[in-house]
Amino acid sequence: MRCLSLIFGACLLMSTPVTALADEPAKTERLFEMRIYYPPEGKMAALQSRFRDHTVKLFAKHGMDVIGFWVERDPKDKKEKLIYILAHASKESADASWKAFRNDPVWQKAKADSEVNGTLVEKIDTIWMTPADYSPIR
Repeated sequence: MRCLSLIFGACLLMSTPVTALADEPAKTERLFEMRIYYPPEGKMAALQSRFRDHTVKLFAKHGMDVIGFWVERDPKDKKEKLIYILAHASKESADASWKAFRNDPVWQKAKADSEVNGTLVEKIDTIWMTPADYSPIR
């Protein structure tokens, strides 16, 4: 009889979804994209204006979740940098969002209008990140 109880208990355990066994609800892990923009000297204000007035709204329109924007404050670093992080559901959704963003006529006009006096970005570094299992932002 004891053997039958163990088998019955094992069958119940195996049929229970894993999420029901966890202490907390399952979290959907997102893919984070950190981008670092290097504007030419004297162009940081124009770059920030373009993000403030156009780009952030277009990111939302195309399904990109803006986590935040930062500027480098290290006085030893002579080169200004604009740093931001986006969240995506997956790499595939990120690629689709970027493609739609780049092809958006509103973006194309905003970019062209903002670069009448020269490009606003010399270089972009992109870093793809997934949260560590202990990270509160997942």
